[in-house]
Amino acid sequence: MSHHIFKKIILVGRPAAGKSEVIDFIKRTPLEERIRRFHIGEIVEFDDFLYVWQTFEDDDIWDKKLHKPRKNTSSDYYFYDHDIWNFFIHKINLAYAKEIARNKNLHETHTALIEFSRGGENGFAEAFSHLSDEILKDAGIVYISVSYEESVRKNRRRFRPEMADSILYHSLPDDKMEFYYKTNDWEKISNNQPSGYINIKGHNVPFVVLYNEPEVTDSDSKLGPALEKVFMELHNKFSK
Repeated sequence: MSHHIFKKIILVGRPAAGKSEVIDFIKRTPLEERIRRFHIGEIVEFDDFLYVWQTFEDDDIWDKKLHKPRKNTSSDYYFYDHDIWNFFIHKINLAYAKEIARNKNLHETHTALIEFSRGGENGFAEAFSHLSDEILKDAGIVYISVSYEESVRKNRRRFRPEMADSILYHSLPDDKMEFYYKTNDWEKISNNQPSGYINIKGHNVPFVVLYNEPEVTDSDSKLGPALEKVFMELHNKFSK
């Protein structure tokens, strides 16, 4: 890794687990300090929430403006086809490929932060299997761990209807939380370990878990040291 900077961090967890708060904290940390403490350089983000929200908006245009059938979602915003979650992963793959095409030396200075949530029949194992080899190579995974009950609590807490399209303040109704995210396959694919490796399409991808219950993402004074520990452990796995 050039200059001891991570090339790619795949940041995953339940909705409202704390992913957006982690990214916000990292971005607010001055670059030199960020590299020293977290081994993260300049940041380029890839978050599939943007594609999810755009799908809802597109269907509203088809339905409410053009008076045509909705393409991917019902009128109460459930997806028709579960494979759309894998479609969103391929959108991330495409966005990353375009970024690399524009700057082949991107990772000399930049860390890609790739963020998404999964649950139910669309688990993390399935999502990981659709990530491109270009992303998986030299990538590390950070999983933010909270229980389903804590995810629901924090999801309700961050709800701001006037900012529903915001990365930090989007929220799901309780019925969608239960339908899409109540079950979770992370413990199965990680063997319920705090760190280790997951073999994905022949890539032995290291992972470390950030435990966020009790909550550490609600305070910079707690989050900074917690992230320093997690990223140092992840960095050490690349050194082996």
